[in-house]
Amino acid sequence: MSTTGNITSSSARRGVYEIGEVATLVALSLRTVRFYEEAGLLVAVGESPGGYPLYDDDALDRFLLIKKMKPLGFTLEEMRALLGLREEIDREGLARERREELQERLATWVSLAEEKLASLQEQVRVAEDFMVTLHDDTARARLRFDIDPDAF
Repeated sequence: MSTTGNITSSSARRGVYEIGEVATLVALSLRTVRFYEEAGLLVAVGESPGGYPLYDDDALDRFLLIKKMKPLGFTLEEMRALLGLREEIDREGLARERREELQERLATWVSLAEEKLASLQEQVRVAEDFMVTLHDDTARARLRFDIDPDAF
């Protein structure tokens, strides 16, 4: 962990946040943020004068990506892999061959996300069909009730 020295709360306005601020900014519970921190998906950039870890805007970006991946069923290991890939591909001075390899891996992630999207779209279609069936059942039940009130 690299430290940036004693950073005051006024630094939060410049993109350095304590864990509670991170939780608020990404709209996650403090418990959830700590869980991802313990899983190694959040890296502190320093410590506050009180000894609390501090996080930067990159940490917020990581959490926003995690929030998108979690409901899609990605595992912690998959999250870690994609976060590492994104971090590496953004490095300056990366060899052309390595950058191309990373871009291919990123394209694989795109395909995986597209597959998950297609699966979710199918689930939505099934749920919509189910809802239509229930509405039809409700309408038929009302008609029966109107015709034969003793049927209920």
